[in-house]
Amino acid sequence: MGKSVQIDDIWSKRVLDSIKGLEYGSVLIIVHDGRIVQIERTERRRFDTPQAGKRDAAE
Repeated sequence: MGKSVQIDDIWSKRVLDSIKGLEYGSVLIIVHDGRIVQIERTERRRFDTPQAGKRDAAE
């Protein structure tokens, strides 16, 4: 069996900081040799598109 992941206070804070304020998206944690080596944050932004009826009424 492989090594178990070692998580210290610094990495715990980094993971929590990565997800703070994230509405849509993902956080990917990269582990090598049982150690966290990288955190990737992908944020998605969603924009409402105007509906055809509302757009036509505004013109």
